[in-house]
Amino acid sequence: MSTSPEMSASPGVEVILVAGVSGSGKSTVGGLLAERLGWDYAEADAFHSPANIAKMRAGHPLTDADRAPWLRAIAAWIDDRLETGRPGVVSCSALKRAYRDRLTGGRPAVRTVMLDGDRDVIAERMRARHGHFFGAGLLDSQFADLERPAPDEHVLTVPITGSPEETVDRIVKALDLAPLH
Repeated sequence: MSTSPEMSASPGVEVILVAGVSGSGKSTVGGLLAERLGWDYAEADAFHSPANIAKMRAGHPLTDADRAPWLRAIAAWIDDRLETGRPGVVSCSALKRAYRDRLTGGRPAVRTVMLDGDRDVIAERMRARHGHFFGAGLLDSQFADLERPAPDEHVLTVPITGSPEETVDRIVKALDLAPLH
């Protein structure tokens, strides 16, 4: 797990962006984190257009142009949380720095957590899941697009070596998060 010195624990954190390649556990970890904190939760897949879902289901990776409206919709969800003072967790691949910048730029109350795992471990996880539109055949495109966070992004990188609950424990501790009362 790594973080930069500038990324200090803050009781003012209002939105956590849980990022990583498909199969890294974003939805599971994001949902568990939101549940533990009593915060709102959104899964980025819910923001995809039917055309994007059909494209991925057919085994074709999305382009930046395909992702633009999707990222706008997620950013709008984040902005709604910030404007209404309702903390939230959103899981989103956010593979490229430009995507993370789109979701966090100008939003100091948003913190990003990147779930980091070995390609073979993630591929095995993807083969074990059923009914998801994003097939294991697209995993290589995810790793090809992945731009690991630079130190100036202040992203908390968490290895996915433990259970989802252990990963949530690491995030809560590293970001000094507390449940809503």
